[in-house]
Amino acid sequence: MELRHLRYFVAVAEERNFTRAAERLHIAQPPLSRQMQQLEETLGVELIEKGSRPLRLTEAGQFFLAHARPLLDQVRDLKTMTQRVGKLERTLSVGFVASTLYGLLPDIIRRYRERHSEVEVTLHEMTTIEQLKALKEGTIDVGFGRLKSEDPSIRRILLREERMVVAVWPGHRLAEREGSVRLMELINEPLLVYPKAPRPSFADQVLAAFNEANLTPDHVTEVRELQIAMGLVAAGQGIAIVPESVQGMHHRHVVYRALEDKHAFSPILFSVRHMDRSPELQNMLAAVYSVYDDMGIPYVKETL
Repeated sequence: MELRHLRYFVAVAEERNFTRAAERLHIAQPPLSRQMQQLEETLGVELIEKGSRPLRLTEAGQFFLAHARPLLDQVRDLKTMTQRVGKLERTLSVGFVASTLYGLLPDIIRRYRERHSEVEVTLHEMTTIEQLKALKEGTIDVGFGRLKSEDPSIRRILLREERMVVAVWPGHRLAEREGSVRLMELINEPLLVYPKAPRPSFADQVLAAFNEANLTPDHVTEVRELQIAMGLVAAGQGIAIVPESVQGMHHRHVVYRALEDKHAFSPILFSVRHMDRSPELQNMLAAVYSVYDDMGIPYVKETL
C-alpha cells in the first residue's frame, strides 16, 4: 500500500463518485478504478459497496477513511516543515482575522520582530475558516482566529476570551446612556453581522450569544466584512456587535457600549499545524504571552 492509494481513496470517498474524483486528481477514471481494486486486494476487504449509487463506503471503508485523512495531513505537515528547515532564510507567514488588527496583534508582531529580526514575517488577512484551509495547504504557518472548530490536523491554543461590545451611531438612543447594555435591549434593532461568507464565522458567534440568552433578533443583515459593518453603523443603518478591540478603529461616527451579558465573549485562538513545533512558532507564542504580561491581561499559558 502506497501513499497514492490513500490519496486516491480519500478523493473517491469525499466526492462519492469516481468521475469527479478522477477530475479532482487529474487522472483518467479507469486507472483510478484499478488503483481502488488494488487497494482492496492488498487489504483483503471491500472498502466501497459494489453498485451503490451514489457511492457508499462499507464499514471497513469508513474506518479506513477516518484513519487515512490524518495520515495524509501528517505527510503534508512533514513536507511543509522539511521545506522550511531546508530553506536558508527563515520566514513566518501569519494569518489573522481583521478584528485582531485593531487589538494587540500589531504589538505582538512588533515584539516578535524586535526579538527575531532575522525572520521575515508576512501578514495575511483571512477568516478563521480560510486560515484552517491555508494552514493545511502550507500557505500560512500560524493563524490568529476566533472560531472554535474541530479539525484533527490543526492544533488550537486559546489565548484569551475577548468581551463583545455593541457599536451604534452617535444619534442612537444608547449612545448617550451611561453604563453597559444587555442583549435583550437589542432584539428590535437592525443588527448587522459579518462576515457573510464563509460560514461558520464571527456572525454565528454573535447569533449564538443571542441564542444562549433565549433571544432572537428581529432584523439581521449579513455584510461581507467588518469594515462594511462599521461603515453602515456610522451611517445609521444598523447596530453591530463586535469584539472590544475594534474600538481601536476610533471611528468618529461610531459609539461603543459594553455588553453586560456574561456569555458575550469571543475567543482569540492561536492555530498551527498539529505536528509543527518549529522555533518560529514557539517564539511567536512567547511574544504573545510577553505582550499579555505587559498589559496585565490574564491567560492560561500553554506550550507547543
